[in-house]
Amino acid sequence: MTNKLKQRENYPILVIYSTDNSFGFGYRKNNNSESDQLFIKKFDNDLCNNLINDLIKFISKENLQKVNKLSVSVGPANFNASRLIVVLARTISQQINCPLDSFSSFEIMAKRIASKNNIFINKKSFWIYKKLKRKGIIAGKYEICHNEKNTSDLVIRETVLPKVIKELDSKELFFEAIYDAKEDLKELLDLSNKNLLNSNVDSWKTVLPLYPISPIN
Repeated sequence: MTNKLKQRENYPILVIYSTDNSFGFGYRKNNNSESDQLFIKKFDNDLCNNLINDLIKFISKENLQKVNKLSVSVGPANFNASRLIVVLARTISQQINCPLDSFSSFEIMAKRIASKNNIFINKKSFWIYKKLKRKGIIAGKYEICHNEKNTSDLVIRETVLPKVIKELDSKELFFEAIYDAKEDLKELLDLSNKNLLNSNVDSWKTVLPLYPISPIN
């Protein structure tokens, strides 16, 4: 292991996440899940202001300035929350000159869904979907790339970014999206940490909310 990689392992990571009815922050002090700190809160009437206030309570100014990697979920989830947390993440990334990357909400939950349904044993790909209030669904496709006997080693790749489709092919394997703020925050920290260790970092300019339909749907 190079000295550069050893140094990177000690870099703090901050992640910002939202579901249909909640938002949360995750902080990993070093390359060790035992150092993880999580914060989860239900939406309220003043999400914009409370999002910032809760972040200030969650992480000190000193620790925020030390963050070396920032990751954010971009949806599909609550449209306003997705937009607000992406704006917040981009702002922080720009101000502290910190690389920012993003993951769809479905990609974050894909490993949990695959493990829960034991599909990693003999299935290579599956869909995750979310029903729209009107017609149609939002769905993304995921492929199992690698796994050992231990499900914690499961690696899943997003092959189709969540998008609006009329219906799913009955021949395909698919599961409904189920948000789990606590578990998905942990997974987002793992994904963020993996990208950092592999030097997969991006500019904040490329990160945008993912919501395939207009907010009125």
